Amino acid sequence: MKIISVDTLVVDFYRTNLVLVRVHTDEGIVGLGEATLEGKERAVQGAIAEVAEAVVGLDPTSISKIVYELARDWYWRGGPVIMTALSALEMALWDISARELDVPVSRLLGGATRDRVRAYANGWFSGAVTPEDYAAAARRTVRTGFRGLKWDPFENYDLTITTRQLDRVLAQIDAVRGAVGRDVELFIEGHGRFDVRHAIKVAKEIAQFDPVWFEEPCPPDNLDALVDIRRASPVPIAAGERWYGRQGFAPALARQAVDFVQPDVTHAGGIAELAFISTLAATSYVGFAPHNPSGPLSTAATLQLGATLPNFRYLEIMATDVPWRPEITNERLVLTEEGDVLVPTGVGLGIELDLAAIEQHPFTPHPMRMFRDAVYDIRPRDERSFFNLESAS
Repeated sequence: MKIISVDTLVVDFYRTNLVLVRVHTDEGIVGLGEATLEGKERAVQGAIAEVAEAVVGLDPTSISKIVYELARDWYWRGGPVIMTALSALEMALWDISARELDVPVSRLLGGATRDRVRAYANGWFSGAVTPEDYAAAARRTVRTGFRGLKWDPFENYDLTITTRQLDRVLAQIDAVRGAVGRDVELFIEGHGRFDVRHAIKVAKEIAQFDPVWFEEPCPPDNLDALVDIRRASPVPIAAGERWYGRQGFAPALARQAVDFVQPDVTHAGGIAELAFISTLAATSYVGFAPHNPSGPLSTAATLQLGATLPNFRYLEIMATDVPWRPEITNERLVLTEEGDVLVPTGVGLGIELDLAAIEQHPFTPHPMRMFRDAVYDIRPRDERSFFNLESAS
């Protein structure tokens, strides 16, 4: 079997654009990957075009060889654009191998250790402004079956936070905790906003609400700062969505900078690289909780990893999304009453594309707004759930 072409499809997703990658073979098997890179979709499309030139004619089942030689031969290494292109290709190659053998990708990774993974909801809060708004949204989301909620309550703060601002944050978290009780897990997102002193101040204040973690409390490019924060924080620290490959994670694990690592399968190197990072984390008893606010293929790949990795702790997922998410693929996820998502058992990654539906939602620019808007929506008003709740068990 040989690779004959690689192409991309771009889908407007309101908060970003999904970049879907297809690897075509001479035997008619098409592997799918995802290269969504918020705000930099056109850059990653260019990188994938260069990848295509390098892999046409190669055997797609030689996954390790292709990925190693691509990474070796590029003069520039790491970074979001190159690593996202490489990750998407690698994901599609796993899909091809599993499709050829008529098995799920998880079978090629050693087989399943579980049939479901604990999920937490992102995106449940869109449009909320007041603490009461957040409480109402939290109650609605928990009623759908989620037992974990994540959000960034820090508006557009940049490195520092005043006492008055912190009081607003605490009122919001208090309202959510009061609305859902102590049986629902809370995850507080920092989006890399704070310097060391203010991150520690925030961590000490939010500890009263017993969050599972404080995520990305400082910018991702200063490991010394993160180590200092983790040592002083009474709340577990999670980070890693903006680190790339084992070289990004090994130093953080060696220095005990985190309690949970959060590599993204679409950015950190792909499926095999995430499995390797999970093993590194396991040697330090660090939880593995991949970043995953993206599209159907990213979710499908993350779920296949969730089936196989013993230290996989949490699946991040959008509680609801654009109304056309169920239209562009066959993705139908099952959320159980216990707050778990069942791992699909279809062939490969289990995803098929609807090209006609994809054509209805062409590329639309969506710049990131985290530091420009105090309150921002991440979904259109007619969003819908894409979970199959009727089949939940």
